[in-house]
Formats: sequence, C-alpha cells, structure tokens
Amino acid sequence: MANLTRRGFIGTAAAAGALRGVGVTIAKPPMRRILTLAYDKSLGMMRAVERLVPR
Repeated sequence: MANLTRRGFIGTAAAAGALRGVGVTIAKPPMRRILTLAYDKSLGMMRAVERLVPR
C-alpha cells in the first residue's frame, strides 16, 4: 500500500464526497448508506467505510 499523506487523505475524502453527491442523483432503487468509522493501523488514523445496501 502506498504511503498516504494528510494531503492525499483529504483529497481522497473530497473525491469520495463528490462521487457520493453524484451517486444520489444516478441511483434509481432506494438505497441506504451505512457509514462506519474504523481505525486503520497502517494509516494511524480513523477512516470512514461506507456501504450501500437496499432498503
């Protein structure tokens, strides 16, 4: 796994947020978003894990 800096982490989070906003307009079936916070030992920080499940 590549070393992820704080700047890279923020950029990745911003890109995921942008895709999430676009995904709301595209998704036809009603989906529920489940957000889980997990501690990533390799990064040394918390990260968000998001899953889409049908309602």
